[in-house]
Amino acid sequence: MLSGGFFLTFRDEKMKLRRCSASHQLLFLLLCPLLAGSVAIAQDKITTRDGVTQDVKILAVNGPMIQVKIPAGTVSMQLNSIVRVVMAPPAEYTAAVAAFEAKDYAKALSGMSSVVARFKGLPTDWAQRATLMLGDIYVAQNDLPKAEAAYKEAQRIYPSQGSVQTDVGMARIAVSKKDYAGAKAKLETITAQALKQPNIPAADAAAYSQAFYLLGQVEEAAGNFPDALQDYLRTVTLFYQDRIAAADAQEKADALRKAHPGIVVP
Repeated sequence: MLSGGFFLTFRDEKMKLRRCSASHQLLFLLLCPLLAGSVAIAQDKITTRDGVTQDVKILAVNGPMIQVKIPAGTVSMQLNSIVRVVMAPPAEYTAAVAAFEAKDYAKALSGMSSVVARFKGLPTDWAQRATLMLGDIYVAQNDLPKAEAAYKEAQRIYPSQGSVQTDVGMARIAVSKKDYAGAKAKLETITAQALKQPNIPAADAAAYSQAFYLLGQVEEAAGNFPDALQDYLRTVTLFYQDRIAAADAQEKADALRKAHPGIVVP
């Protein structure tokens, strides 16, 4: 086999060159060392467009290519030839999320930047979330230009999945700028959509959680305390999929009740 996805075949003592598909190339590379008696070490799965699923070890994404480790060694494939990936988030991602929850933003940024650099574009929920969380971290550090760039990059890389998440990110920036009218215009559309859905799509669950929390901040800033409390409590009880938003919403709700003992949810 030659690099670039070609097989050499022999027929009538003449050598011919034949192109193979990405999945056939990978299958060939997987089988060769197994036939030779070697043992594969893999923990991830990829499924190509022609329906072939293989066990691999995903190493990194480099632009349009993905590097995977198989028994024969390391091979690069076109990322757009892969329709499904099963891969647990790396330890750096989990550590960065924990650092963000602990408000250690420098550590969170370092870890999440490393994850995004290695896996940006990988079709998994956590890789998409990592790209978006860079924006969240930048907002927390009040670096709004970088936050906006991160949200727009997430939208570019995940165009079919990231629209709600990107809109929430831009609303987060608006809240940081105290542009409450601009934030409210974005958030009310998103939260109204969330309340109409009997089953929340997994891809949008965290974004809906953040949207209600942010809308609560907008309402509180405007002095609409009952509406603010309602949005915070919706984050805590109904749209709690984002742990950070849910925890912050609970703190806001408790503080609002303490400051306004007679407050009643509408």
